[in-house]
Amino acid sequence: MNDLNIEWLSRMDYDEAWQLQKQLVREIDREERSDALLLVEHPPTYTIGSDRHPEHLLYSEQELRTHGIQLYEIDRGGDITYHGPGQLVGYPILYLDAVGLDLHAYLRKLEEAIIVLLEQYGVVAGRKAAYTGVWVGDAKVAAIGVKFNKARTRRGFVTSHGFALNVKQGIEQEGFQGIVPCGIAEYGVTSIEALTGLTLDVEEVGRKLVPHFCNVFGYSDTNQKENLRSSAQ
Repeated sequence: MNDLNIEWLSRMDYDEAWQLQKQLVREIDREERSDALLLVEHPPTYTIGSDRHPEHLLYSEQELRTHGIQLYEIDRGGDITYHGPGQLVGYPILYLDAVGLDLHAYLRKLEEAIIVLLEQYGVVAGRKAAYTGVWVGDAKVAAIGVKFNKARTRRGFVTSHGFALNVKQGIEQEGFQGIVPCGIAEYGVTSIEALTGLTLDVEEVGRKLVPHFCNVFGYSDTNQKENLRSSAQ
């Protein structure tokens, strides 16, 4: 089984994490390092993907400043979404070999890892036809938006960007009210705490996700707890 380098980045500005992803994509493409999974929280941030609809940003520039929310136009797929404290954001930087490559299967595996994690908290989650992400009824608990970077030194792709799992209750109102999340006006968002009544720590949720991610994607989970380290230590 392949090795996976897992790193908890703690609280990190979005642009810093984005630049780190680009660096890792280059290094993994050149076979200079193993695949990676970055786990992080961001300060309040809106990101707009390649499916851009300016009308889905409801806040004015002044309101963005008032709420302390940064705005980035980025290179992943999808529309606008929110990242902020209380949300577990994961960036898998993985090499996908051209042999048997299935980009849609990659998205489904991301969803599966989160669905299995939520089962651990007693939450029955699933998919919604025509939409990417993880849902509980008509509320989205995890958004997914990725980029497939064509490898330069070998056949295949290296993934970047990833998923955002709402953990802490209140995140539904704190940032999502200023956008039409992913351009979906008819459905809402939720969080693990809102669904369970539990009080959770974002880093601990990340630790519990790791073995499920490794199992779904076929990585070795030997000593995975030791590999999950904080850059703040």
